[in-house]
Amino acid sequence: MSYPKPFPLASAVPKPQQTTYAPDLAVRLICPDCKDPNPVIIEEFGRGDLVCGTCGLVLGDRVVDTRSEWRTFANDEGDDPSRVGAASDPLMEGMEQLDTVIGFKDGGSGLARELQRAASRSQNSRSERNLLSAFRDISSWCDQFSLPKTISDIAKQLYKRSDEEKLLRGKPLDAVIAACIFIACRQAHVPRTFREICNLTHVSKKVLGQCYKALEQAFNLTPGASASHSSHGVVTGPEDLLVRYCNHLDLPPNVQAICKDIIVAAREHGIADGRSPVSIAGGAIYFACHLLGTVKPVKDISVVAGVSEGTIKLVYRLYYAEREKLVKEEWIKEGKASLDRLPIEQSSK
Repeated sequence: MSYPKPFPLASAVPKPQQTTYAPDLAVRLICPDCKDPNPVIIEEFGRGDLVCGTCGLVLGDRVVDTRSEWRTFANDEGDDPSRVGAASDPLMEGMEQLDTVIGFKDGGSGLARELQRAASRSQNSRSERNLLSAFRDISSWCDQFSLPKTISDIAKQLYKRSDEEKLLRGKPLDAVIAACIFIACRQAHVPRTFREICNLTHVSKKVLGQCYKALEQAFNLTPGASASHSSHGVVTGPEDLLVRYCNHLDLPPNVQAICKDIIVAAREHGIADGRSPVSIAGGAIYFACHLLGTVKPVKDISVVAGVSEGTIKLVYRLYYAEREKLVKEEWIKEGKASLDRLPIEQSSK
């Protein structure tokens, strides 16, 4: 079974379509004896014959049984409705998916070990072994990061496509895998920062950025684009990071909603433009916590967001200077927020 190739190249050259051959479904099998326009054809798989149900003429022999092979080799009595083999994996297309396991019992002659080595060399080529090893690393790192299987599958598809196109030849394997996981998180709308990916994979930010740029340019990737085609989406913003940050800080749900409104209002008025999404998210949480009376130490926010306390306070000062534009009047009327709770942060000299 063929699957559509994910992550097409940005400048892919259309290949001429090859002529496909298929059976002619307009041809009908009619018994030459009775010549019934609506024949009753019976397939006797037990004998391997194709028989006309009207006159009994044998129309063909050696018919292949195409039914499901419900067979059991268990010692217990009864039927075991299980098919042979596992489901095919689209990620393993073009590779041998059936394994042969050599037993260890050889009477101490050492023959089993030699057979295992020969089987491992003959079953998989070097490229296939490297691909399987990369798949295992991607699954392991995604499990450590508590990422769902969908993100792991997207990262595997992206790595396989980059390996087929030889895009990152010479780059460290860990850096390529880290870039694939970073892009997969953005595709699934659960973005992670460069610092989080670097802490997980122990890859330098510079090398990770180089691999990411190469993949982004090759496949024309944008956040939210599917694996089969690219789309022009919106760049990951600080509001996408609020859910995780607020959950790690054990903040009530209303804080997250007000933080999002504050960030959107600040963007409309051009406040704190040019700052990184991580810094804006940390500063907005610090501002909203004081505004709502749910005070969180700036040190805790700094640890969760992964930015310095000075950066968070700098964004807070920018928000504090334009607080009348960011705080809605209905919040104050309903008693949710109060501008008097906002402390005055002095810039350190």
